[in-house]
Amino acid sequence: QVQLVESGGGLVEPGGSLRLSCEASGFTFSSYTMRWYRQTPEKEREFVADISNRGTITDYADSVSGRFTISRDNAKNTVYLQMNSLKPEDTAVYYCNVHVSSNFYWGQGTQVTVSS
Repeated sequence: QVQLVESGGGLVEPGGSLRLSCEASGFTFSSYTMRWYRQTPEKEREFVADISNRGTITDYADSVSGRFTISRDNAKNTVYLQMNSLKPEDTAVYYCNVHVSSNFYWGQGTQVTVSS
């Protein structure tokens, strides 16, 4: 079955950096676009970034463009989110997502807290 496991979250000061990872299994990773979303208790889950199956096309939410970079390693079945210049408003649970065979799959999420 499809499994997505996020890691790399934590507590970081404003202006700092974190790198999130999402290891995937149960499907042909190199055939699918991968996405990152985030959610806070006050907001609905929102799109952060996505990357095409070969990594040639990326897209970002306006709020993170220029600060975050999505990448993938198809040999390791892993997608990454490099987050730089972090702001308190980036605090959220970050989720990995894939759309396979008409189903949306989510990982368990990883908490990112940006605070001094």
